[in-house]
Parts: sequence; C-alpha cells; structure tokens
Amino acid sequence: MSDTSKHIWEGWTVQDFIDHLEIPFQYQTFKDKKEVRDWCKDNQPYYKKHIPGVANHFIKKAGL
Repeated sequence: MSDTSKHIWEGWTVQDFIDHLEIPFQYQTFKDKKEVRDWCKDNQPYYKKHIPGVANHFIKKAGL
C-alpha cells in the first residue's frame, strides 16, 4: 500500500493529489492501467510527472 503522507512537491502529499483528482475521476472511463496513469499525470496540478501512489490508487479504484 502506498504511503499517502509522502511529500511530493512544495507541501503537496500523495493524498493531496488524490483528493484533487477524486471528483473528476468519477466521470472517467478507462480501458487499461496506462490510460489511468496518463490521465493522472495530465490532470494533477503543478506536478506533471508520474506519481505511483496516485496512479495506483485510481487504478485500483477503476478495478484494473
């Protein structure tokens, strides 16, 4: 399980990025894990690199 309190960028933790993406995630459909990872990277604020803890949270939530 990912450590959601891990600091990622300027005070933002993994959990902060997850919280920011929760609502828009509800309106998405994904066909595979790569699509979820790319969506997270493209839609998270400020930090445009892959954050494994964020992507894994949404991959699991999407049932992939």
